[in-house]
Order: sequence, then structure tokens, then C-alpha cells
Amino acid sequence: MMMTGHLDGVPGRLRTDRLDIVPGTPALGRAELNDRRRFGELLGASVPAAWPPPENDEHTMTFFTQYVETHPDGIGWAAWYILLHGGDGEPTAIGTCGFTAKPDDTGTVETGYSILEEYQRRGFAPEAVTALVDWAFSHAEVTRVIAHTFPALRPSIRVLEKCGFSFVGPGAEEGTILFERRR
Repeated sequence: MMMTGHLDGVPGRLRTDRLDIVPGTPALGRAELNDRRRFGELLGASVPAAWPPPENDEHTMTFFTQYVETHPDGIGWAAWYILLHGGDGEPTAIGTCGFTAKPDDTGTVETGYSILEEYQRRGFAPEAVTALVDWAFSHAEVTRVIAHTFPALRPSIRVLEKCGFSFVGPGAEEGTILFERRR
């Protein structure tokens, strides 16, 4: 993973072999909610008609937008946008990943991810989650990354396993299970 520059404490893009992972900002969040054309312009990417990816509903988008608006130092600890490199052309927005908030007092952050259906099962989620977890662990205060999923979501569980997460037990919400990866 390569990381591009920082500006005023805002993390730069994460770059993998196939992906650019862009930290969400208030402007990106507002555009994602209200103006698809502007959202694509700000990302510098095409946004498929199927956008948003599963689980990235209006409630989730609003939560992350409000989080970075009220916690300017929280950019990077909220939504990130996953862009597939465009080769010689424009990148394509294929999903989201991120954290629910800055690290807590125990050094724990919670991650999540979602890929548009037409781009699933191609290894993009593990590639993005690995880059994001590596970014989190580049911060000394982060000692553990957790993720919740449902037992029936075998593809989601495989993403976590591929990224070095271990099963812990029942999750915080009824019916979920918890995985973790420690530093």
C-alpha cells in the first residue's frame, strides 16, 4: 500500500495495486447524499448507476457526513470511498469502507466495508480492508480493529479471514458476530 500526501491533517489517498481509497470529507458526504454528478467530480471518478453499495444507505451516509462535519479531526476515521483504477481512463467508484469513529480509550476502532454487487467476488474488499487496517495500525494509539457481521454472510466472513481477523464471539447487536485483528 502506498499513501499519498496529507493536507492540514487530512489523510491522503491509500493506493493499492488496483484501488485508490479516498477519505470521506464533509463535501464528499454532502455530494454523495445530494448530487451524484458533483460526487463523481469530487472523487475524480465515474459513479455507477447502481450506487450506493449495499448497507451504505441514506442513514449511513448522513451519519458519516455529520461525523466529519462535527469532528474535523475525524476525517480518516469515518467513510472512505473505494475507486478501481481506470487504467488509462477514469477510475470507477466501486464501494465504501471505513471506521465508525476515532479510536476509543482502549485503542479499538470498528471497520466496515461494502462493494457494489457487480464488483463483488473479485478480491476488492480484502484489498481495501487490508489497506485500511494497515493505515489504522500506522497510528500508535490503535491496538485493535474490530468488525461485526452476520453468521449467514459467508462472503463477509471470508473478507475478514483473508485480512487476518479472528472470530471473537457474539457481536454487540443481536444476531451479529464479532471479529478482531490485533496489532
